[in-house]
Amino acid sequence: MTDLVLGLDTFGDVPQDAGTPLSHAAAVRQVVEEAVIADELGVDVIAVGEHHRPEYSISAPETVLAGIAARTSRIKLASGVTVLSSDDPVRVFQRFATVDAISGGRAQAILGRGSFTESFPLFGYDLSDYDILFEEKLDLFVKLLDEKPVTWSGTTRAALENADVFPKTESGRLDTWVGVGGTPQSVVRTARHGLPLMIAIIGGSPTRFAPYIDLYQRAAEKFGTVAHPVGMHSPGFVADTDEEAKELFYPSYKVIRDRIGALRGWPPLRREEFEAEVEHGSMYLGSPETVARKIAGAVRTLGVGRFDLIYSSGPQDVSARTRAVELFGAKVAPMVRDILAG
Repeated sequence: MTDLVLGLDTFGDVPQDAGTPLSHAAAVRQVVEEAVIADELGVDVIAVGEHHRPEYSISAPETVLAGIAARTSRIKLASGVTVLSSDDPVRVFQRFATVDAISGGRAQAILGRGSFTESFPLFGYDLSDYDILFEEKLDLFVKLLDEKPVTWSGTTRAALENADVFPKTESGRLDTWVGVGGTPQSVVRTARHGLPLMIAIIGGSPTRFAPYIDLYQRAAEKFGTVAHPVGMHSPGFVADTDEEAKELFYPSYKVIRDRIGALRGWPPLRREEFEAEVEHGSMYLGSPETVARKIAGAVRTLGVGRFDLIYSSGPQDVSARTRAVELFGAKVAPMVRDILAG
């Protein structure tokens, strides 16, 4: 599978240096540096997520991507995801079209509803409108992708009458995906709009998502749209050995997992659970060889065309995180392609 896309995802988790947490500003700059390394090593895409919590430094993905664009030459620049529900589709399109211009056509919008809800009260949206906000705003965004004057009306923003939106992209169409957490309705909606599907697989066996990929393909056929190669993203970490990866990753992962879990009613993470997820679930962690074999297995089993590794989690050490990016680009990605070509 020579055309497989391999990428890295980060939410801009605030890391530490020699035990001292970085500032949010320094954490943003660290992501830019990691993206530069990924670009130099041939990683296909860097995706930065949107969050509005103190543990994360990136709340404006497009601004970070514009900074990365100025320092890189070939890597695709994606959000992972842009929370379209609590934003304005016109402004999102304009910001991504601007990143696309700066980067010479490398911008990629991945739109989602978001698994965190902080942006809704922050920007004045009612969580009871969670579904209709995304449904209507995605509908408008898809119309904007034609880059022609738009007439649109709905209940979640002001109507548009023959409105033209700028800047236009040089290619004539902004590369746009939909990120989903695995609900059938979201999968069918993505197929109806003819957009590529990115599935977040963050726990359990990846094989349980095979029915969603089949549903996407069947729905696209029914709607007469294109079933694009499906992407998946999952957490993980790369170090020189399996044991080193576990010892570097687990403490900071447990911090962030327990903090978020407390808000969602989850019990504290046990080491046994973590080990089981590494061994049998959707945690791609270990030496380059171990991670490459597991990624190749998931890609082959699900038949996806893209795999993104969420490589940062919690207050990790800067040097360890940088090393993980280096190993992914220099060793993991080539190994995955070699395995799948064999």
